[in-house]
Amino acid sequence: MDVEMVTAAAIYLFSTFNYYLSVYRSRVIKKKWKRRRWWMLAIHRNRTKNSMENQLAELYAEPAGEFDNFVRMSCSDFEYLLQKTSPMIAKNDTDRRDAIPVKVRLAVTLRYLATGDSYRSLHYLFKISSQVISLIVPEVCLALNDILKDLVKMPKTANEWLSKAQGFNFPHCVGALDGKHIMILPPPHTASEYFNYKGHFSIVLLALVDSDYCFIFVDIGCPGRISDGGVYNQSVLKQKIDTNVINLPPPSPLPNSNTNFPYVFLADAAFALSTHIMKPFPGHHAVGTPERLFNQKLSSSHMTIENTFGIMSSVFRIFKRPIPLNIPKASLITMTCVLLHNFLRKSKTSRHMYTPPNSVDKYVNGELTQPGSWRQNYTGTFDPLQHVPRRAPTCAVETRLNFMKYIHENNS
Repeated sequence: MDVEMVTAAAIYLFSTFNYYLSVYRSRVIKKKWKRRRWWMLAIHRNRTKNSMENQLAELYAEPAGEFDNFVRMSCSDFEYLLQKTSPMIAKNDTDRRDAIPVKVRLAVTLRYLATGDSYRSLHYLFKISSQVISLIVPEVCLALNDILKDLVKMPKTANEWLSKAQGFNFPHCVGALDGKHIMILPPPHTASEYFNYKGHFSIVLLALVDSDYCFIFVDIGCPGRISDGGVYNQSVLKQKIDTNVINLPPPSPLPNSNTNFPYVFLADAAFALSTHIMKPFPGHHAVGTPERLFNQKLSSSHMTIENTFGIMSSVFRIFKRPIPLNIPKASLITMTCVLLHNFLRKSKTSRHMYTPPNSVDKYVNGELTQPGSWRQNYTGTFDPLQHVPRRAPTCAVETRLNFMKYIHENNS
């Protein structure tokens, strides 16, 4: 009896198991594996290392400087960057496909910065998928930042600061300070943090330039919502100026004067007046008044940084529309353009192409006589910082009055 019951129970359990197993198998949809129709698009199938390099070689061989215009620099400077970045951006060939040549990777990145074209547009030009281009551009920008990082640096000694003061028309001026909004697409999950007073989403580029239109300090990435005072107050530059870590020369008399004048940076109305930061007198002043002469003198020297921003944005047209990348990559792109600007300004072979004659504004007695040629290609995408009036300390007011009196008495 027990054996029969055990046998019946075993048969019942086995039958039940088979039933549920068959039901489960009937409900599972088996998806048959399909062979991929294309490994790559048809326009990419004939892409080889030789074909990609030949495309650049044809431009290189043109006597009219087509390659120089394509990458915004001379062939020799392109080869220099290629040599320096090759170890960092070179890739190995695989069994399935050849690696994209280093020369093409660099050309793609420079073309992206020069034109601001979308990855999709560059995909048709270079026969490289937009997904791969999205990986190439940040990687090459990181390499360029690494090899060019020493081109943006502040003077470390008083003598170096004194050499900077020789190029400005304003007495004891060692640099021009300003900030601009770099437009970006709305970042996700940030609400209005990057929404600026102009109605755009942006990050802030705070910069200090010398009289040769080169950047000597930049701070990139501050949210556009923050006011101009907040941008400067949160920057490393303010801390360095307040503590004199940058070793500014001590105050000294100017010619025909016994008063000690500090060495200063020139700014516009967006910044707060301080002992080492001079800004124009607010309001309108009659011709020939001391305030008017002071403002003309200051503004004509401060336009150095306006010209610097204008030249960079007119050549690197990535700034002509909102940068369609996340905030870290947008900051990386901006820093790369800053470094390339200094690199091309200091280059013997590219300087004349990057900033040809009459590129910058010309002033006579504080009045603009000839606008720079960069204004013809300027897209107006750099929004200035917001002007907010604020009370200045007494010592800063006295310093500005002393400069005004000196400029008025020595005006010729």
